[in-house]
Amino acid sequence: MGNVPVGIEEIFTDLESSEKGLSNQEALERIEKYGKNELEEKERTTALKVFAAQFVNLIVWVLMAAAVISLMIDETIDFWVIMFTIAVVIVLGFIQEYRAEKAMEALKSIVQPETTVFRDQKLRKILTTEIVPGDVLVLETGDKVPADAVLFDTVALRLDESALTGESVPVGKTGNENIFAGTQLVHGKCKALVTATGMQTQIGNIASLIQTKSEDTPLQVKITKLSLTLAILAILASAITFAIGIAIGAPFADMLLISLALAVAAVPEGLPLTLTITLAYGMKKMAGHNAIIRKMLAVETLGSTTVICTDKTGTLTKNEMTVEKIFVSGTALELTGAGYVPKGDFQKRGDRVDVTEEETSIKLLKAIALCNNSAIEKRQDKWEVVGDPTEIALTVAAAKADLWKDELEKDYSMVEEIVFTSERKIMTTIHSTGSGTISFTKGAPEFVLPECTHIEKNGELYTITQQDRKAILEKNLEFASSAYRVLAVACKEMPGHALDGNFEKEMTFLGLVAMIDPPREEVKTAVEMCRNAGIQVIMITGDNQETAKAIGRSIGLFADKQGCGVYEDEKLQRIAADCAVTGDELNELSDEEFSIIVENINVYARTMPEQKLRIVDALQKKGHIVAMTGDGVNDAPALKKADIGIAMGIKGTDVAKESSVMILQDDNFATIVEAVKGGRTIYNNIEKFITYLISRNFTLIILIMAGISLLGFDLIPLLALQILFINMFNEIMPAISLGLDPAADGIMKMPPRDPSDSFLKKRNLFLVITLAFIMGIASFLVFAWSDPAGDTVMARTLTFATVVSMILFIPLAFRSLERSVLSIGIFTNKLMIAGVLATFFATMSVMYIPHLNEAFGLLPLSAGEWIMPIGVAFTTFLCAEGLKYITIKVKNT
Repeated sequence: MGNVPVGIEEIFTDLESSEKGLSNQEALERIEKYGKNELEEKERTTALKVFAAQFVNLIVWVLMAAAVISLMIDETIDFWVIMFTIAVVIVLGFIQEYRAEKAMEALKSIVQPETTVFRDQKLRKILTTEIVPGDVLVLETGDKVPADAVLFDTVALRLDESALTGESVPVGKTGNENIFAGTQLVHGKCKALVTATGMQTQIGNIASLIQTKSEDTPLQVKITKLSLTLAILAILASAITFAIGIAIGAPFADMLLISLALAVAAVPEGLPLTLTITLAYGMKKMAGHNAIIRKMLAVETLGSTTVICTDKTGTLTKNEMTVEKIFVSGTALELTGAGYVPKGDFQKRGDRVDVTEEETSIKLLKAIALCNNSAIEKRQDKWEVVGDPTEIALTVAAAKADLWKDELEKDYSMVEEIVFTSERKIMTTIHSTGSGTISFTKGAPEFVLPECTHIEKNGELYTITQQDRKAILEKNLEFASSAYRVLAVACKEMPGHALDGNFEKEMTFLGLVAMIDPPREEVKTAVEMCRNAGIQVIMITGDNQETAKAIGRSIGLFADKQGCGVYEDEKLQRIAADCAVTGDELNELSDEEFSIIVENINVYARTMPEQKLRIVDALQKKGHIVAMTGDGVNDAPALKKADIGIAMGIKGTDVAKESSVMILQDDNFATIVEAVKGGRTIYNNIEKFITYLISRNFTLIILIMAGISLLGFDLIPLLALQILFINMFNEIMPAISLGLDPAADGIMKMPPRDPSDSFLKKRNLFLVITLAFIMGIASFLVFAWSDPAGDTVMARTLTFATVVSMILFIPLAFRSLERSVLSIGIFTNKLMIAGVLATFFATMSVMYIPHLNEAFGLLPLSAGEWIMPIGVAFTTFLCAEGLKYITIKVKNT
């Protein structure tokens, strides 16, 4: 019976004698043998794993080493301050990442909680996870298939298999055919024998392919590399200084203290915390725009995207089919109104017409209402719809002429339905009337028209001629070329109530119905934004090529195309001349041939989901960073392969969501573009605060090294605790405010960032080193000028005050690395102004609160004594602006 999986033949031994299913005892035995009906997660993320991951951070390790050294030399205050810093970084990182994982778990809904089966010869509802091979399923319209199974009893059954095949049209099924987990009944009912559960199902096989170990994101690689560099710098600076000191006879404890100061100075303690907050804030902001980012460190990859491969239906379009034209009696009529609201008029050349005056029009509208399984109903001033979008559009179109399906069915009682299949492309319903039997048929014109022998015009019946057929096919091509999906409608009337079984032969042609899933209003602007940002948009759809190209033209996919290239190879010229490729044409191409044209193609039509993987691979081999959308199970490998896999939140399967980096809650293409903008902003902000933090850390290294080299080992400009306070508490708020900086004007007019770029590229490295040198030497001169031999504590206090005062000005310079802060406005980031001032005054507490200032080795300064620190700090700000001006000039020459 059916297609029996190898190894479970025993399931079928008693099916022929009983359709009452298994006993509870048999079910228990089989659940032991085959396992539960659920998809396994090879690497389930737990709270413990998320917590442990926070320690895989070189900066945290360096801080731990500094804490140990502090304890060894009895610097207890330093030890506890460092440990507190580590705890803050780890706890905040854990909270943000664990929240993201829990939010994803809330999205999971792979199978229904309960399913109806026969157990112990009774109909029972059981947990879907407890279904086993051999169970007999009882499914009705709306049910999701919980396991792979073989049908043995069906009634007008149609299933939505788009999750597996990508085919948007429901498929008819009869006895002895296979059905698969994850698909859904859209019409009819059935009984089926379960053949496979859990990971043995088709959906399980695909899930196993995508459960591979995730690779590090580019941001992870860069942060790890940067952390390693800084850690090595800290260790080298400390080791060299310690060795020199011991060699010239400096006390061991003093040298440990100095080495600790250098280690702390070299490490930006606020980096992990600032990075976590920046990414978490960016993720939250994107979620507010309906884009859920599943992996925190992957968010910046969006900023490097060079190609977005997107579905059409529901992403570029509204997923609300609307009938806009009918072709009847040789005349094309337009229908106003859009969406699923039954309000609109029939028009001819702008003039309203009454279709009820024309008998053939009425019959066509009755046909599309009755040959239909959808329903519309008004509840509380809102129209609710049930069914396939195409059929809903037909029901709404008939209702606009006041032809309501439920009213029509009183006079046209349905006797039988011949279901639509992807092979036949036709659906027929047979109805009993007072005068006899009538059938209504709808389907693809190329399948319906050949079976028609007559045509109805203005209520009169004629033999269909070749001229009629030619006119119909020309109108069909005209509609399809204008992005319409076209259905042909026919009928067959028989006197009496005998059913001869030939309802789809010798039919009467009634007309064509042209419908469209209109593009979303915001999509054209979003596509233009992508073009300005150097991002290519590619549509991948299962629709026919002419419809896909028409939609592409309407949203501007070809706006920048003067042509799609000239190829010497005739096959390539034939396939790629119009910048569109069909799935069949794609199969004609070798990988080498496809590589030649792939960058010139904007539309892929009549494609299968598995072909997405080939498209992604070809683009990536050309060096592109690819974002790919998908909703079906078969989309999962392509989503996993893409640099940014984007799953649909509304119509997407959970396997697709698990394979993705981002989930669109509204399935809207414009949301992807907004997310790309967010990704670019996040990366720019990360670059800004990393450059800022490292310049500050290099400042402290230069200051300490200059003091040791020029003044001796007994005169350190700043103590380890003072440096740690500056790094963690003095720099963190400005760094965070840089991380949360608003998007720069024109960010979506810049080309995509090269993913191989490092944070410290030449321009940034020049700024960091030069500015750090200026700030470090300026701070050292303050220390040296303050006569440290006479009053070391006062000298350190003035040096501390100088470094602290720099936060009043320097963060403003880092708000833009490519232009003056005056051009973007000093007060456009209010968080920075508030944070800088709050941090500055909070820092004063360690200088003016008794006992606390003693612990930090500081003195309270008078108002006059602040003139030099603030003056020096403002001068360094002017130097920073001057350095940026130089880099801008060099870049533009």
